[in-house]
Amino acid sequence: MTNTTTHTARTDTGTRTMVKADSVDKNYGTLHVLKDINLDIAAGEVVCMIGPSGSGKSTLLRCINHLERIDGGRMWVDGKVVGYDIKGKKLHEQKDADIRRNRADIGMVFQHFNLFPHMTVLENLIEAPRQVLKQKKTDVIPRALQLLKRVGLADKASAYPRQLSGGQQQRVAIARALCMEPKLMLFDEPTSALDPELVGEVLKVMKDLAQSGMTMVVVTHEMNFARDVADRVIFMAEGTIIEQGPAQQIIRNPQNERTQAFLNSVL
Repeated sequence: MTNTTTHTARTDTGTRTMVKADSVDKNYGTLHVLKDINLDIAAGEVVCMIGPSGSGKSTLLRCINHLERIDGGRMWVDGKVVGYDIKGKKLHEQKDADIRRNRADIGMVFQHFNLFPHMTVLENLIEAPRQVLKQKKTDVIPRALQLLKRVGLADKASAYPRQLSGGQQQRVAIARALCMEPKLMLFDEPTSALDPELVGEVLKVMKDLAQSGMTMVVVTHEMNFARDVADRVIFMAEGTIIEQGPAQQIIRNPQNERTQAFLNSVL
């Protein structure tokens, strides 16, 4: 069950909006991937996005941190338009350096771990804070070691990614994202590439992170995780938000026929 106290704290009236999408559209050529997406996510809220493959979930996630450019509408993270500066009534895309700097506030964990194979675990964690945030190595290392302890890998600081299991590599990827001290964490099906017996160790780290108050948007096929950890579940299909609501309600008693059919096929 979702922790009731934490859930109430996340959704108190007056909580600032961390993510806002206003009439967002995204096209790949003639393929309309996102269609008029409107969405608000409060700071501290945990949102799981579910739906069939090709429904636009991962694309929406990538648009939040400007890994994909939107073709219509606007996207904000913590009050700032993502990827653009507003001059008068026009949007001007930011320079790559500014985009990277603003993206530092957003941690993202992918299906595949994307660790640097030639670097140790510790070196993987400290690389971005040093290169992007220009932080001193002596300042970053203690935080990195504390994060490795938090994800249960304190003894793996000197190991290389090839020496770790898939579950361990994904936990390192989560710690690496957290080392940038982000305001928002995005997870794109973080357990889909793992062997079944390794999924639980990654989900445990994500549950602990959710309970700490981190704002999280998670694309997942793990329905039990969505039901027990999320404040809200969003069901997407064919580039649109079909249904959304409290996690327990959507998973156990969806109202839309398409949501019902999808959940019947995966539960």
